[in-house]
Amino acid sequence: MTQVFVSIGSNIDPDRNVRAVLRMLSERTRLVGVSTVYCSEPDGPIDQPMFFNAVAEIVTELAASELKFGVLRKIEDELGRIRTGDKYAPRTVDLDIIVYGDEIARSEELEIPDPQIESRAFLSVPLCELAPELVVPGHGPIKETAARHRDHSMTALPELTADIRKDLKDEPRKSAGAR
Repeated sequence: MTQVFVSIGSNIDPDRNVRAVLRMLSERTRLVGVSTVYCSEPDGPIDQPMFFNAVAEIVTELAASELKFGVLRKIEDELGRIRTGDKYAPRTVDLDIIVYGDEIARSEELEIPDPQIESRAFLSVPLCELAPELVVPGHGPIKETAARHRDHSMTALPELTADIRKDLKDEPRKSAGAR
């Protein structure tokens, strides 16, 4: 089993979509933990809704590409993600593998660890919350990366986070959850 961290972002009906993503992840993988959900400014054009961002920790036997294209991409599609040429367009959900065990992969379709982990507080801060002792392959200790973002402008959403964690705890596990 491989320890994997997945970033979750949404700025179209984000409360509903972040909840749905985590429910779907818990049905299709073994969900181990969920960071605090944060509200943050969008990257790129700011004339769009704020993003809700979180990081999920899962363990899986799936290869990184199987996880990305067989699970995460399917969840995005099921939640109505529309891909356009504008990488900054609003979206129902955006799911990416931030860290996949100690793997380093660089291809046109998949970059692991996420190359923007150093520059994006919404990746490093919640990741550090879940795994403060993690050493990110090719980047170093996540504590150091997250510390550079200590003055981030994200707003923690503790009530939403608590509701999501409670919902996940109360929900019975599906058979696919052991993958």
